Amino acid sequence: MNIAILSGKGGTGKTTVSTNLSKILGISYVDCDVEEPNGFLFMKPSITTQETVFTQFPVIDPESCTLCGACAKVCQFHALAKAGREIVVFDKLCHNCGACSLVCGSKALTYQKRPIGIVEHGLAESILCSRGVLNVGEPMAVPVIRELLNGLSDKDHLIDCPPGTSCNVVNSLKKADAAVLVTEPSEFGLHDLKMAVELVTLFHIPYGIIINKDDSMENRIKDYCKKEGIPLLGVIPYSREAAMLYSKGNMLCESESYRKNLEEISFQIKEVFSW
Repeated sequence: MNIAILSGKGGTGKTTVSTNLSKILGISYVDCDVEEPNGFLFMKPSITTQETVFTQFPVIDPESCTLCGACAKVCQFHALAKAGREIVVFDKLCHNCGACSLVCGSKALTYQKRPIGIVEHGLAESILCSRGVLNVGEPMAVPVIRELLNGLSDKDHLIDCPPGTSCNVVNSLKKADAAVLVTEPSEFGLHDLKMAVELVTLFHIPYGIIINKDDSMENRIKDYCKKEGIPLLGVIPYSREAAMLYSKGNMLCESESYRKNLEEISFQIKEVFSW
C-alpha cells in the first residue's frame, strides 16, 4: 500500500502528518517535496546511500548544423532558439523529450548529461526513509521525483507529496494506492482542498481528509465533507504544544495526547482504505 499525503496548498501540516503517521504505523517514509524536503528534520534518519540524479540536454555540433532551425521550432519548451548564425541551447529548460533530435536532418544533435539533484536513503530506527533533493537553481523537479519513486521497494510507504496540484504532485501520485488530503479550517484551505479533491478524483484514487489546526468547532471543512460524503479521517487539535514541538524539530507523537490522536487517525486510515 502506497499512501500519498497531499494538500491543495502549502503550510497545512502535510509533512507533520506524514512523518508522524510513518512513526505510528512503522512504515517507510518517502519525501517527494524535493524543492523543500524537510521531512528528514523530524525523522532524523542515518543516511546509508546517496545517488546523483542526471538529466540530458542537447549539444549542437556547429560543423554539422545547417541552421535550418527545425529543432527550435519543434521544441515546445523553448529550450532551443535560432539566434543569428547559431542555435542557442537553454539547458535548464530542456525536458529531454527527444523531439529536436528527431527533426534534425543533419544529425548535428547529441545529448550530454548534467546533475540536477540527489536521492538519499536512510534508516530512522527501523523505518526506511527516502527523499529527493533538487539542486538550488534547477527549475524542474519531476526527474528527481521519478528517480525517487522508481526506487521504491515492494513494502508499504507514506509518500509526502509536494504542496499544491502541480506537475510535481501529479508525478508523486503515479504510484499511490490511496491519498490523505491534509487541510486547515479556513476559506483558503477549503478553496485549495477542492482542487486536490478534483486531482485525486481524476486519477480514481480513494481518499480521505485530515483537518489540521482544528479548534473542535463545526467549520467549513467538516460541512464540506458531510455534503460531499468524503471520509473525515480525523482532526489534529490546534494548540501551543504542537507549535512548540514542531519548532524544536520534535514529533507530535512524542506527546501522549497527540499520540493517542494519531493512533485513532491511523486506525481510520486502515478502515477506510481496507488496509
